[in-house]
Amino acid sequence: MSLELLWSGLGWPLIRLLLFISLGLLVGNIVEGLRWTRAMGRLANPLIRAGRLKDISGASFALAFFSGVAANSMLSEAYEKGEINDRELVISNLFNSLPTYFLHMPTVFFIAAPFIGHVAFTYVGLTLLAAFVRTGAIVLWGRFSLPADGGCGDVAERLKEQEAKSFREVLDKAVKRLKRRLPKVAYLTIPIYTAFFFLRHYGVFTAFQSYLGEHLSFLSWLDPQVFGIIAFSLAAEFTAGLAAAGSLLGSGAIDPRGIVLALIIGNLLSTPVRALRHQLPYYAGIFRGKMALKLIVYNQGLRAASLVLVGSFYFVLTM
Repeated sequence: MSLELLWSGLGWPLIRLLLFISLGLLVGNIVEGLRWTRAMGRLANPLIRAGRLKDISGASFALAFFSGVAANSMLSEAYEKGEINDRELVISNLFNSLPTYFLHMPTVFFIAAPFIGHVAFTYVGLTLLAAFVRTGAIVLWGRFSLPADGGCGDVAERLKEQEAKSFREVLDKAVKRLKRRLPKVAYLTIPIYTAFFFLRHYGVFTAFQSYLGEHLSFLSWLDPQVFGIIAFSLAAEFTAGLAAAGSLLGSGAIDPRGIVLALIIGNLLSTPVRALRHQLPYYAGIFRGKMALKLIVYNQGLRAASLVLVGSFYFVLTM
């Protein structure tokens, strides 16, 4: 293997990738810090009226656009005071899935884009569609299961308590988050991208494809190379799956459709493990034991169902 091949196929693509990741993380953190999603809080009033939710649910929905912890704490306090019952708490918590998604969407996109380019628009767009599907299902659930006297107030008063930060404060925080996050991203990206480069160069994927073609013909609808993306997503985290996807996409070894399907499947299969590792301690600190577990089960179940629905729609549409 020549030095020229190593530089053109591995060295320069990795340097360029890390530069774009750094820029993307910085921009994503600034966008989140400026709370551009706060305007989406205007959706709260008509949606909570349609879902027969109470004022506190609408306020929590608007608050969740920039602080999931604050939104859930508001619901927990209302539940403890008896302002909402078990069903209203569950529906209100699920209702916050859309603003919670918007809260993290800029960072997700700006991490994905350097790895998979324009394919990031398709992947993020599909996950956004899944979030809208979840919201529609939750509003319908509330509409047909809650009494009509929920009462909706103006959430603007609740939002006034949250003062906007100056751009300087936002920038300083974004830089600090970049310094904290970038080493971890690089730690995952460099070895994975390198491993996929050598695996592809020495024909491992070609041999694997031949083996699957002979022994696992029922999986012929899925490109065998995407199993690497799914495996990294399950074993590590989202960035690892993206690094694998970027390597395969950059070499032309797999088409954008296969990348999107692999990322959705990896996202879907890795959700339960991530929920137990990260979401359970977080929810247990806000809600009481059984309720925390109940909310996690409902959240992850609805999330999985929406991803399956949207992923299936994309699969059939792109056949």
